[in-house]
Amino acid sequence: MNPTLDHIVLNTRRLDAMLEFYTGVLGLVADRLDLYRRGEVAFPSVRINEDSIIDLLPESLWNGGEDSATHDSPNLNHFCLALGKDRWRTTLDSLAAAGIDIDSGPMALYGARGNGQAVYIRDPDGNRVELRCYES
Repeated sequence: MNPTLDHIVLNTRRLDAMLEFYTGVLGLVADRLDLYRRGEVAFPSVRINEDSIIDLLPESLWNGGEDSATHDSPNLNHFCLALGKDRWRTTLDSLAAAGIDIDSGPMALYGARGNGQAVYIRDPDGNRVELRCYES
């Protein structure tokens, strides 16, 4: 079995803004949000698919040093979310409607599944996110 993306952990200073961005703008589904709000788990996640999630770690849980994110020195270079053709256009429209700037792209780039169209954006905490659509 080939490795698959299990999870990414993002340190966040603005949890509500991050949840709105990943669920409202990008259309991912919140995971364990109710449990987090009831104090039963330490942080919520957003689900990319059944195998992959993004954990949103509130500042109160940061342990300092290398795990601490700053806008000048983010805790992650970028990560990539691959979108289907139908979702690609609606996501670009959603970004525009939310007033979220595209840092670069659309452009043709090579990735895990070959060539595709990609844009780079920033989430509310300044993390760089690549959105990609494979042509086939």
